[in-house]
Amino acid sequence: MNMQEVRVIAKNYKIDSVGMSKIDIIHRVQREEGNFDCYGTAYSGVCDQANCKWREDCFEASQG
Repeated sequence: MNMQEVRVIAKNYKIDSVGMSKIDIIHRVQREEGNFDCYGTAYSGVCDQANCKWREDCFEASQG
């Protein structure tokens, strides 16, 4: 998911994402959704959040 798409999602939650990194925005959205703010922390491709909208992108972020 690119930054523009992430900012649109943040805007839907009324989150001011100006000056925030992609990871910080996603963590904030995850908290707003009532979820763990775990984006980018998948270890060795393991994640128990099967329905997370950030899942595929998260795996990429956790490797970098």
